[in-house]
Amino acid sequence: MRLKETRSAGEGLERSCQGTVAGWLVSSRPAGGVELFSAWFAGEAYQKHRHDTYAIGVTDSGVQVFDYRGSVHASTPGQVVVLYPDEVHDGRAGTDEGFGYRIVYVEPFLLTDAIRTLRGRPYPLPFVSEPVSTNALLSRAIDAAFRAPLESLAVDSLIVDLAHGLMAGERGGARSVISRRVDVRAIERARQFLDAEKTRVVHSRELESITGLTRYDLSRQFRIMCGTSPYRYLLMRRLEFARERIHRERPLVEVAFDAGFADQAHFTRAFRSAFGLTPARYRALRTRQRSSAAPASDLPAKSSVGPGPRPTRTWAHGR
Repeated sequence: MRLKETRSAGEGLERSCQGTVAGWLVSSRPAGGVELFSAWFAGEAYQKHRHDTYAIGVTDSGVQVFDYRGSVHASTPGQVVVLYPDEVHDGRAGTDEGFGYRIVYVEPFLLTDAIRTLRGRPYPLPFVSEPVSTNALLSRAIDAAFRAPLESLAVDSLIVDLAHGLMAGERGGARSVISRRVDVRAIERARQFLDAEKTRVVHSRELESITGLTRYDLSRQFRIMCGTSPYRYLLMRRLEFARERIHRERPLVEVAFDAGFADQAHFTRAFRSAFGLTPARYRALRTRQRSSAAPASDLPAKSSVGPGPRPTRTWAHGR
């Protein structure tokens, strides 16, 4: 299959809500630090962006092309894509047929806990050096995630399966344990505080006070445990709050204010940087999906994600 010549993602995407939206997307309500996301796009899908979660997905149709860690990668049907937290990437179709995929976004702290349990000691977040593979463990885990509701026990099982798959995908096998002490309880206190205070500015001295760590040691340890900085973690919680408001069809100006952004321009820049889409385009893609899909009572199976602008099913618990 010959790849289509494309421009760098990021050019031309600002035709957000004008004309036909070349794609659709469906996302589940985040449950226990996990979010399921299914989409189909033609042409350029996402601008360059980064998020503080692992992104682990399967390409279901077409050719998915993306820039990641200085190289261009392509994923075809059945292949697994793994993106490490806080790494810049984009996304576009490699052929005129577009591409469809299913992806699981996972909070790094969940995998940290699971891997510590599996290995019996603290261990760095797994880094899979080859972002496109045929990792059977991850592929089966993703399939299972999309075939049942995201109930608590299902999330627990999914996290363990993903942890096994990520560890298996690390080149060279196990890495050494963390060389410097990490205060797991202090980092968890910081994470919970940021979760609770996501719609306001949090100052370094506040985190120092509740953790007993200096701001610099906190930043180092937080990145080891959570895969990103405290600032980025807080920003992503704020953006998740904003997405929830968008799903409730609130005006974007109101969303920006409620989420604690300085103004709508600040909100738009932050949203685009994190998700590769403007808030307006994101809302338009969800609106297109809702208006074209028939109601259903469960999650979409693999067969529901394929070429064409219309999914055949949607999620009853989706936002």
